[in-house]
Amino acid sequence: MKGPRVLGSDRGQTGVRPGSDQGQTRLRRSLAAIAASAGQAPIPTVLLCAWLAILTCTLAARGPQSSPASTQAPARIISLVPAVTEMLFAIGAGDRVVGVSSYEIYPPEAKKRPSMGALFDPDVERILAAKSDLVIVYGSQTELMSRLQRASVPMFRYEHAGLADITSTIRALGDRVGRGPRAREVATSIERDLDAIRQSVAGKPRPKTALLFGREPGALRNMYASGGIGFMHDMLELAGGIDAFADVKRQNLQATTEILLARAPEVIIEVHPAEGWTPERIVTERAVWKGLPSLPAVRTGRIHILTNDRLIVPGPRVAEGARLLASVLHAAGR
Repeated sequence: MKGPRVLGSDRGQTGVRPGSDQGQTRLRRSLAAIAASAGQAPIPTVLLCAWLAILTCTLAARGPQSSPASTQAPARIISLVPAVTEMLFAIGAGDRVVGVSSYEIYPPEAKKRPSMGALFDPDVERILAAKSDLVIVYGSQTELMSRLQRASVPMFRYEHAGLADITSTIRALGDRVGRGPRAREVATSIERDLDAIRQSVAGKPRPKTALLFGREPGALRNMYASGGIGFMHDMLELAGGIDAFADVKRQNLQATTEILLARAPEVIIEVHPAEGWTPERIVTERAVWKGLPSLPAVRTGRIHILTNDRLIVPGPRVAEGARLLASVLHAAGR
């Protein structure tokens, strides 16, 4: 039986270097296939594809890094990273944000800022024309970083990492934009909330759980799951679950029904952006899992579809997401 396909690696992708143009082209095609299959809900599917791209295309997590710049706090910030956009607003620097990505979700004020493109399609000319004094980029946006460097535009490079790196990023971001004290307050509050959740589930049963963040609508195909590292894995473990893919030391992987049957999770949790999900759609998508009646999670009815972006954005609301996971894993009677 084949093991889970590890996204962003060379396994199963002969000759494709992680993060290379060829690798990103293949991912675009994969996401386009998902989008093409979802004619009934194009907007939510676009959001899903955006988050799949974000979650699968960031590479080794080295934490945030800033390019050399003046010690003066920036006055015009462009953020191409939704998680960091949230951080900027949370630490009181939202009024300095003059441009955002195409896929902002929260806070509502962020959606009103001009769009500057996203992970795969940053609008370089518009970014340069905005004359910002700080641009927040993904670590995989090498071409954009080269253009910004040639134009002497300061950058703050962001890469996905673990749960602890969210608060370290908030602190580093605060120092970079001149909001250090407030950033430390926000980070400490998040850490305190996460500790409280960890203590609340201590000693309770820890069900084996598969945490999925994407699949083809109406089918158990093109499934994307959290692997054994990264903030989604960390949230699941902190909330009192055992990650069914904990041994896959990557942030994400592509699973099949055969792999899920072999892993035999006791709980399946799907997480999706909130937009476009009605109660009726949730019922319909839960019913798709009846096609795997021998799966322990299906036999016991522990299939959960959570439509809450707190679970997929590694930002200031991550403790709220972890609390939601804990409530699902340890519901009354479980």
